[in-house]
This record gives sequence, C-alpha cells and structure tokens, in this order.
Amino acid sequence: MMPQLVTVRVRRSDGRRIRVWVPVLPVLLVCSPVVALAVVGVAVACLLYRVDVVRALDAGWGIVRALPGTRFDIEQGRTGVLVSIR
Repeated sequence: MMPQLVTVRVRRSDGRRIRVWVPVLPVLLVCSPVVALAVVGVAVACLLYRVDVVRALDAGWGIVRALPGTRFDIEQGRTGVLVSIR
C-alpha cells in the first residue's frame, strides 16, 4: 500500500512545537510531471548501465510500498524533528 499521510513534528529550541500533516496523494498529483520525468530518467539510466528497467522500477515501487510505518526521529540539543509515514 502506498503511504497516505506524512506527519512532521518539530520541537524548536525555545520549546515551541509545530506539527504539519502532509497528505501524500495530492502532493504526488501536483508533482506528477516531475515524477514522470524522474521515471523516464531512471529508465534511461537503466538502459545506459544495462540494468533491467522493469526490475529496477519494481524495486523502487517495493521501497515506496514499505514506507508506511516508518519513523525518523532526529534530535540535536534542544531541537527535535519526528517524521512519521502512515
């Protein structure tokens, strides 16, 4: 299943917290021309380096499907960032 929502929480050094919810599908639709160019670029690179295009795109899609449930938690001093993919 493709990720549906990305939640970003930022704890600033002054103690304030910011939370942002980013729905993946609308962002993907807006960025679809760039995504299409990236897929074409990957396909051309695969052909240049003699890698099977279908297997490379399948591996990339497998990585995208595995993203739900992933959390990135970064802290530096009193500042922290948590990215949660659902």
